[in-house]
This record gives sequence, structure tokens and C-alpha cells, in this order.
Amino acid sequence: MSTANYVIGVDYGTDSVRSVLVDTANGKEISASVFLYPRWQKGLYCKPSINQFRQHPLDYIEGLEHTIKDCLAKAGGQEIAHLVKGISIDTTGSSPVAVDEKGIPLALTPGFEENPNAMFVLWKDHTAVKEAAEINEHATKFSTNYLKYVGGIYSSEWFWSKLLRILRVDSSIKKAAKSWVEHCDWIPFLLCGGKDAKEIKRSRCAAGHKALWAEEFDGLPPEEFFSSLDPLLTGFRSLLFKDTYTSDVSAGTLSSEWAERLGLDTSVAIGVGAFDAHMGAVGGQIEPYFLSKVMGTSTCDILVAPNQDMDGKLISGICGQVNGSVIPGMAGLEAGQSAFGDVYAWFKNLISWPLNNLLTESALIDEATAVALKAELEHKIIANLSKQASELPDEDYAELAIDWLNGRRTPDANQELKGGITGLSLGTDAPRFFRALAEATCFGAKSIVDRFKEEGVPVKGIIGIGGVAKKSAYIMQMMADILEMPIRIHRFEHTCALGAAMFASVVAGIHPTVEAAMAAMGTGFEKEYQPNLKKRKMYREHYHKYQSLGRYLERHNNKEYQPYLA
Repeated sequence: MSTANYVIGVDYGTDSVRSVLVDTANGKEISASVFLYPRWQKGLYCKPSINQFRQHPLDYIEGLEHTIKDCLAKAGGQEIAHLVKGISIDTTGSSPVAVDEKGIPLALTPGFEENPNAMFVLWKDHTAVKEAAEINEHATKFSTNYLKYVGGIYSSEWFWSKLLRILRVDSSIKKAAKSWVEHCDWIPFLLCGGKDAKEIKRSRCAAGHKALWAEEFDGLPPEEFFSSLDPLLTGFRSLLFKDTYTSDVSAGTLSSEWAERLGLDTSVAIGVGAFDAHMGAVGGQIEPYFLSKVMGTSTCDILVAPNQDMDGKLISGICGQVNGSVIPGMAGLEAGQSAFGDVYAWFKNLISWPLNNLLTESALIDEATAVALKAELEHKIIANLSKQASELPDEDYAELAIDWLNGRRTPDANQELKGGITGLSLGTDAPRFFRALAEATCFGAKSIVDRFKEEGVPVKGIIGIGGVAKKSAYIMQMMADILEMPIRIHRFEHTCALGAAMFASVVAGIHPTVEAAMAAMGTGFEKEYQPNLKKRKMYREHYHKYQSLGRYLERHNNKEYQPYLA
């Protein structure tokens, strides 16, 4: 009889959910499965022109069931299923939803099925810019600084901004909502068969970084803070939570309903959830003072430090510092960029306009060939742009861009900011434009590293994880050159899911601590990019210009005056 123990890490991303079945003895991937959200793929419930991005809970439920069952089937079915001891989940965030008294998202209840306000408000939804600004102004009226642990600036991407926005624009949600729940808290509650919203175990990670929860406040800020912000919030605080839990804590065990649906046993332990980058940092074997960068559509940058080192130290302009949000017993510090891979995707879509709009109308090829040709060319665009950009001479470098195409997350959150580019000429072609965008995203990364250093937190090196880190040698080498420090790329392909699996192994009692799980299940690094010191002077000069252009754009970022730079 096998003595092997397996766990499942579930990673909910922006476009899809991925589950990975992992051997707890060595971190080996036994099987993996990915599920693209079907409603999201169709663009349902989203309005990019107003930065509205919503996801239906059915996408999450269907993906959860499909990927776990697919993992088990690929690995051997029931022969493997009885060896699964734990499941842990990471998600995007802040991605909250309004729920009823049973903890059911309102979109799953009669009358709300097609209401975007009853769905999960995705992390990249920026419809609450006005509400975030009001929270920031309101916080100045109190003797206690309730924003001190979230970098001093509250963001439209976060919990309370989104809650207030939804209550203001939709009275039906205000009437029906009995609580407001993060995606990473709801999935474990669902798997455990929860029936009471008050019993949801809330993630320390989500609550501390996005919802103003702090140990110093003994929970959330007081009722007066919220009711005086807007009467719509009166009493809502009491519907939420006081206690939070680190992700090495069990949320319960698999319910009989979900055990039957998945083909697993009801003894399977379910862990308290967390955000993807925080679990990804664990999967990527984070060390104190090494910055873990999860590089996908956006970036989420995670650094851990011993609590004693952070005593009395508050880092301004980041996305929070929370005891135990990454590794229990250590301070977790979060930063990030609102757009990273999204910047490259935007440019690809921009220059693909003829492919998307004209190719299928061609009289020279049939529709099937046109569709196949479009897919082939789109797949090659970024790789070929990267190759040609890398061959451009350094002295021919007029274009300069700002990467705030989706606002700025850190340092100093401001989601109203816009991107820009200058230095354009008739000689600017697609590779030169792409190079400027790539450089801008790397400068955005440098501004985060610089903020940590300015605030007295050393950054010893970079750990790169995520799609861009694995796939783009051009971006990673440029980033190493600009940061002037090495970047290690983690070997495991699905690092966030691996981190979730590590937490699952602790929750299931297989490994005693997160550190022990990292030591046993970590798979190491596949590559290290070393900075090219010959480019140091050039990039330092460009970075100075980037900062100057950024300050200019920020000064003139208002509705009355939006400069066009060319």
C-alpha cells in the first residue's frame, strides 16, 4: 500500500483557474489542469471603457470542479484520490462579492443572476476611484491613522472602496447583502459546505492588506469610521469580521457534497485562503529581504521580514504590511504594478487591428484559413517584437514611456493616472515602441525597489515567478539591468498553485510549518539573470527622464487638462 501523500493547490487567476496535484515529499507535480472562465472569455459583465471588470461565481465553481476532477483523472483516478490529504486555494484580490446570510453570492440567488453588481468585483475593477479618494480624505479626520498599515493610501482596487461603490449604485444589493466576502475566503467556505456567512474564516492576508484590519486596532476600524464616511455603511462593519486567520490554519474539511462531486474523501483538510502572489511567494521559496515578483497581467511584489525588524517601521505608499500574511510569524510587505503583461497585451492588440478586423474579410483566403493565420501571427507577435527590440542599438533610443496604462498601484496608489509616451518620430516603428513600453514596466519595478530602500527595507535580490518571468528573457534581462541586481527564476511552472499546495500540506498535518513545507517541496531555480553593467549609465539616465516625465503627467492628470505627448 502506498504511503505517499498528495495535496492539491488551486490557483485562481484573472483569466483561468489552475489546479495542481503535488507530492508532499518533494513538490513533484503529478498532474495539472487549467480551466478558462467561459463567461469571462466572452467579455460578459465587463465594460473596459469604464474599468468595470466582474466575474460570475459560476465561472469559479465550474472551474474548481473541472480542474480538480481532471487532475485526479490524469493521475490515476480513485487510486490516487484516496491519497489526497489537503486542498488550499489562492485567488486574485481584492476581488470581493456581496453574499446573503448563508454566504451565497447574490449572483447565485433569484433575481440577481445577470446583475454585475452581484458578482465578484475583480481586482482590476477601478470603478471605485471616487470612493477611494473619499476614504483617503476621510481618514485624515481621525486621531488614529487607520491607513497606516496599507501604505497610507487606500486604493480603488480594494475591499471598502468597492463595497461602498456597489452600495451607492445598486440599492437592490444594499437591501439583500448580509456580508461582503473576498474570493479567497469564499472558495474554502464553499468546499467546507458552509451555510452561515458569519462563520466564514477570513484570510489574514486579504483582511490586512485590503480591508483595514490590523492587530493594533483589534480588528477593523470602529463603526464611527464607516458610518461617518457614508450612512450607507452604517451597521455593515458588524456584518463582517473581527478575527482573521493565517493560511496554515484549517478552514474545515471537505463537505459530503463536494467530496462526492470531486471523488475525494470528507477527511480532506481545507486551508484558509490567501491572495495568489502571497502564496506564490511561498511556492517560489521566498527568503527575508528578497523581493518575490509575480509577473503576469499585473505584478504583485512580496517581501518578508522578521517582525522584530519591522517594529515601529511603517512603509509609505505600498499595499500594506501585515503580520503573517505570507509566512506566519513574519511581516509580509506587498507592492505591485497595476499593469505589466497587460501593457504588452495592449500593444499587441493595438497593432493587431488589421488581423482582428480585416483578415476575415479578405477575398484571397477562406474564413477558416484567415482565423488560423490570425492565431498563428498573434502567437508570434510578442516574441518577434522582443527579438527585434533586443537588436536595436542602445544609442538610438529616443522613445520614453510611462507604464500607468491601468493607473499606478505602488508606490503611492493613484488609479486615475494615465500612461504616456514621448520621443516619437517618423522613425519610430513597432519594435522601438515596444522597447519603450518594456523599459517603462521595468522602471515601474525599479520605483518599487527604490521605495523599499528609501524606507529602510533592504532588497537583496529578486525572485521572478509567473508567465512573463518564465517566458520573456528579453524583459527579465532588461529588468536585471535596470534594477542592477540578479533575478532568479523559479523552476516550477505554476508557482502560485505550488505555494497553495505547500499550505495544504501544513493544514493536513504532513509538514509542521510553512518553512518545513518550503524546504521539502521547493523545486529550486532554473535560471538567474545577471545585470549587464555596461548598460548601467544608460538606464540610470533613462530612469531619471522616466521620473521627470512621470512627475509631469501626474501634475497634469485632471479632467480639464490631459496633455497629449508625442
